[in-house]
Amino acid sequence: MDIKLSHCFLTVHDHEQALAFYRDVLGLTVRNDVSFEGMRWVTVTPPSQPDIEIVLEPPGASPNVSKDDRRALTDLMAKGLLSRAVFMTDNCDATFEHIRASGAEVIQEPIDQPYGVRDCAFRDPSGNLLRFNQPNRQQ
Repeated sequence: MDIKLSHCFLTVHDHEQALAFYRDVLGLTVRNDVSFEGMRWVTVTPPSQPDIEIVLEPPGASPNVSKDDRRALTDLMAKGLLSRAVFMTDNCDATFEHIRASGAEVIQEPIDQPYGVRDCAFRDPSGNLLRFNQPNRQQ
């Protein structure tokens, strides 16, 4: 059996702000941006991993989500507790400087972690925690 990841989901409160960050700052490619029956399907992909699409969706995007659940999801997103992702980079320090220059909220400056990576962390415009790591140089 051969199983591969094709899509993962990040919750965003505003597609345009998310695109400005993921496309313009991180350099991801917009694969889909389609409106259908009041919904919007937006996916981005890392240029070096064209088989993986990251879906940028609003909280409670399913039409079957209740108003109470949508409100709870929105509250979790506002606290930065709903979505997160880890990206690999070939240069954590350069990636950090590039993203910091965009004005993104810094959560952690680059540091060598005991589990074998050098990483840093930011919040995207919707509060999602994003980590960027590379294998430690000593390894």
